[in-house]
Amino acid sequence: MTKSKFNDLLSLQVGNEFSASQQYIAVAVWFANQDLPQLAKYFYRQSVEERNHAMMMVQYMLDRNLPVSVPGVPNVRNDFASVTEPLALALQQEKEVTKSIESLFRAARAEDDALGEQFMLWFLKEQVEEVASMSTLLNIAERAENLFDIENFVARETIGDSGHDAAAPVAAGGTL
Repeated sequence: MTKSKFNDLLSLQVGNEFSASQQYIAVAVWFANQDLPQLAKYFYRQSVEERNHAMMMVQYMLDRNLPVSVPGVPNVRNDFASVTEPLALALQQEKEVTKSIESLFRAARAEDDALGEQFMLWFLKEQVEEVASMSTLLNIAERAENLFDIENFVARETIGDSGHDAAAPVAAGGTL
């Protein structure tokens, strides 16, 4: 098998997605511990979504007969001083993932890997949604007069993923 920057980056991204999933669990637990059930629920769902992204990448690698290795994840942050801290962390995390996805797309294009390039298109679109959602949540939290305003906003509004996307890549083992 020929050495491929795209394949190497994709392997790294599987780990990044699993790490994001774990970080979102930690954020959800922190919100739950602060008696903010709507924010907790939102981040529990985000965790599953990030796990599903990793499994989509795993399935792609399996389908292309690429080597697959499931990495461990580094420790995540569990303690925050205010409601805005985990939201700012989530926004920064999504911005970093966006850069990684853009790098994957560029690597596929540079290697004339049309299949890899096409696969990454869905993730590019997804990252626009993810960054916008986290930006909105952080903005609402910074403007809210009290924490219940944030909870009411999350309960009332559809933020981010609005349901199953038929265009989404298949996840190994199925999506949760």
